[in-house]
Formats: sequence, structure tokens, C-alpha cells
Amino acid sequence: MSDGTEPFVEKVMDYAESNSQFLPPFVDIAELQKDWSAISGLMPLLRTVDQIKDTLSDTAMMAGSEAYVGALSYYNSVKQAAKVNAPDAKAIYEDLRKRFERRSRNGNGPQSE
Repeated sequence: MSDGTEPFVEKVMDYAESNSQFLPPFVDIAELQKDWSAISGLMPLLRTVDQIKDTLSDTAMMAGSEAYVGALSYYNSVKQAAKVNAPDAKAIYEDLRKRFERRSRNGNGPQSE
């Protein structure tokens, strides 16, 4: 239910209770009141949960980005160390570089960075 719909339904509830002669026979006012009561209680909770979800999503995105930048820095350092034959660097580089391999256009195997 959107922000524009809530005030409309609230007004209808007021009118339906005070002017029930306009209530269609197939609409049960007691059920309508239960539904309105439920949605009135749930909407504030839903808005709070949405805010929490957005905050968590933003935090996860930022932390992930920062972790990836740090990981790339490490990877580039290992890559440079492997080029000058630093001990253990080549094995680490070979393992990590798999992340950046892509398939060649003709599909004949991986293409290196």
C-alpha cells in the first residue's frame, strides 16, 4: 500500500463506519476493519525493516568494495613479485590469476589478462 493509498483507505473506513448505508452488501465491515487494522500495524514495521535492509545493503556494498580494493592491491603486489621471481610468489599468483581469466572469442580455452 503506497503513501497515497493509506489516507484514502483511512477516509473510506471513517465514512463506511459513519455512513454505512453506502456500504455494498458484499463488503463485510468487520472484515474490512480487521484488514485495515492489520495493515495499519504492519506498515510502520515494514518501513522500519526497509530502512534496516537498505542500510545493511549499503554497508555490505561498501565493505565489499573496500575488501576488493585491498585484495586487488595484494594481487598486484604478488604479480609484481612473481615477475622478479620472489620466493612463493609465482604459485600464489598462478592461483589468484584464475579470477581474471576469460574465454577466448573462438572458445578454444582461457585467455590470460
